[in-house]
Amino acid sequence: MGLFDRLKKKPARATIEPGGLGLEVAPGQKLLNAALDAGLDWPHDCRVGSCGTCRCRLLSGRIKPLSDFIYTLDAADIERGMILACQTLLKSDVVVEVELGRRTNVTVEHYTGRIARMTALTHDIVELVVTVGQPCFQDALAGQYAELKTAAVALPRSYSFARPPQCEQPGEVSFFIRHVPGGEFTDWLFAAPRIGEQIEIAGPYGNFYQRDGDGATLCVAGGSGLAPIKALIEAGARAACARDLHVYFGARSQADLYALDEIETLGRAWDGQFSLIPVLSHEPADSDWAGARGLVTEALAQAATDPATAQAYLCGPPAMIDAALPVLAQLGIGDGAIFFDKFEDASTQPRTGS
Repeated sequence: MGLFDRLKKKPARATIEPGGLGLEVAPGQKLLNAALDAGLDWPHDCRVGSCGTCRCRLLSGRIKPLSDFIYTLDAADIERGMILACQTLLKSDVVVEVELGRRTNVTVEHYTGRIARMTALTHDIVELVVTVGQPCFQDALAGQYAELKTAAVALPRSYSFARPPQCEQPGEVSFFIRHVPGGEFTDWLFAAPRIGEQIEIAGPYGNFYQRDGDGATLCVAGGSGLAPIKALIEAGARAACARDLHVYFGARSQADLYALDEIETLGRAWDGQFSLIPVLSHEPADSDWAGARGLVTEALAQAATDPATAQAYLCGPPAMIDAALPVLAQLGIGDGAIFFDKFEDASTQPRTGS
């Protein structure tokens, strides 16, 4: 063996307890990414270190944190040895403790496609349709997301499926994408016509999907966070879901509303009571808007449902979700029945893409 071979970094091994499952982690690869690439259902909601969902307990071994865990974990968690898998590189073999999800054989699919359509939904949101030439992501759950990568942008960016892949035209996949000034990916996407541009897509990822139950489903969305909510609703319509459905969509003004007619149609296909409540926070007082005004959380606080059986699904800006969580607690909905996906981008924290 030559000197170069001896100096090359080798993969580290992560042993996952309980169960002793072994995972190979390449040099420079984040622990969470290695787990997801291996098809493990590791809990996570953001992959950028803000939600804390991917936390696990380091039982032995050495790691390199990519950010300070104290911004997301409290002092007691850190004292117990909790780390964020999405912000962790391995410096040695490790043993970690985490409760994996029920889907432990998820296959991450990789496709090379091209942008087929870009349809303006609002002044800063488009529906992006990519064609890959073959059926794709057929095992994905409504609410999950994929990573998009183009040669013009350094790192991939995560976007939720706007439709259940099983409901798409064969070989197509759709996303709702908001232009975030300063976001590398969206600055590129919105700068010029991009029809025909090549896009790399990998997925599915994420733990945001509808759980089993028979109580009411409360959905709260803001901005492009409507994409996974719409996908959940469409999947429920396809299955004639026998549950009540109440959808709250927060926007600034009428100019920021979109897809309401489609959601109305899909929601009424559920086998239960349905309501759609758009709420505008900055609509001019003298406009013709006759719907709800204020914050979407104020409308949510008026929800009348059985908290013992209800589930809540939230997707959108972190501030909206952070404000909604105590409202849901006041309604009596327990933490175990609340599921959310915070849409982090260049407008909410420094990061490498948007």
